[in-house]
Amino acid sequence: ESERPPPDLANGSRGGGVARLESPEVVVVRELYEAINARDVAKLHRLLKPHLEWRFHGPPKHQHLKRLLTGEEETIAFKFEPQEVAAFGSTVVAEGCGLGALWVHAWTVEPEGVITQVREYFNTSLTVARVGADSPASSSDDHDRSTHCLPVWQSRLHRRARKSLPGLVLAI
Repeated sequence: ESERPPPDLANGSRGGGVARLESPEVVVVRELYEAINARDVAKLHRLLKPHLEWRFHGPPKHQHLKRLLTGEEETIAFKFEPQEVAAFGSTVVAEGCGLGALWVHAWTVEPEGVITQVREYFNTSLTVARVGADSPASSSDDHDRSTHCLPVWQSRLHRRARKSLPGLVLAI
């Protein structure tokens, strides 16, 4: 029996143009970007939890999303148009670029379709890894189990950057 090849990443080259149905979480995130770009405040209020948990990684001058959603700035030239969106359960990752910046958002979507958290990365390469425990057949003791990170998604737009970017791993 041959060894299994490493798993394909969610945004890898596999798939050959086969259409897939989008998960409800991806639909919610796509609706969010439409509402952001249309400045549809009523729709944003329906999609976002009032006390959204926010984490930002990048230069402070690129906090465009925060300034838009908090009303700090009503008009900015930056548009969030994701070029790729992928879901891993309740976590939805979106990636895009604009005005010389590469960005990745990791949204947490509740089953009711409300977004409760965003992790925002600007000019940062991101790898999403699923954390799990291997339980060897020879042992049932918890201390003998090994934990591993299985990469499931990786930034692709960072190749457009003309300089190296810091890399982060988001464990889900």
